[in-house]
Amino acid sequence: MIPLSGNIEGAKGRISEKVGEFTISRGTSTLKRGFAHMLKNGVVMDVTTVEQAQIAEEAGAVSVMVLDKLPSDVRKAGGVARTASIRVIEEIMDAVTIPVMAKCRIGHVYEARVLEETNVDMIDESEVLTPADETHHIWKWDFTTPFVNGARSLAEALRRIEEGAAMIRTKGEPGTGNVAEAVTHIKKVNEELRLIKSIYDSGDNQDLVKMAREFKVSYELVEQTAKIGRLPVVNFAAGGIATPADAAYLMSLGCDGIFVGSGIFKADDAKERARAIVLATTFWEDADKVKEAQRMIDERHSMLGLDVKNLELRMQERGSAA
Repeated sequence: MIPLSGNIEGAKGRISEKVGEFTISRGTSTLKRGFAHMLKNGVVMDVTTVEQAQIAEEAGAVSVMVLDKLPSDVRKAGGVARTASIRVIEEIMDAVTIPVMAKCRIGHVYEARVLEETNVDMIDESEVLTPADETHHIWKWDFTTPFVNGARSLAEALRRIEEGAAMIRTKGEPGTGNVAEAVTHIKKVNEELRLIKSIYDSGDNQDLVKMAREFKVSYELVEQTAKIGRLPVVNFAAGGIATPADAAYLMSLGCDGIFVGSGIFKADDAKERARAIVLATTFWEDADKVKEAQRMIDERHSMLGLDVKNLELRMQERGSAA
């Protein structure tokens, strides 16, 4: 069971107001984590236009993530990648009924503030965009809107949660169509979770204190995570997912859901691929259903993948100093 609590004292993003005899609260951890929990077993699709957002909704996506450019185009274009145009975000919010997310740059408090004022449903402090601050992430407790962050290890994940993230995703290597890095990241997190769970079960609190120091997070967060044997927030897979089989494999490794970036709308069969990835994510435990989903796409229409070993720009390393 994923805990929905986790508030800190004096969180500025937590707002309570009296309406008659009732107290209405917004920005609590229960609401933020609860929203993320509602997306479990679903697919979040990166989109840049209203048309793409409508395709994603019709395919069964649980949410869309609005960008100015898809990750593969960000990689090709170079320069500085920033948050999407507010006008485009608002047009997409008006056009679809599913939740709308948007990305801000790592550490860029005011891109996040603008997105919150736009009333997006979740903010992704993302390494796909050019970081504004390499050594500090946003203090997410100051926001009413929930945040998602990427992580390559348990230490990174717990630091982002301690900053107030309501959802974690693997970083993978965005815009490559190569799922290998996402697989590496979720396996690393799982391995480290098994380690701290075994330490907790042995009753060795001293070792947990040591790990908390190594991870640069509070002992209480490490203890809570070790006790339940998983992250205290939902953990989605992201980075390089391009096929239904990719999605099903990552779900089988313990991910709670899937983010798909360039893999859908950089393919020549976007509509079919979107439906197929949703089908495979929903029924990942049923190999016959995954085969059915895989049959819906043509590998010749997939985006051209990149070998991550030869990349000049490794987006996953952005913000890793924090």
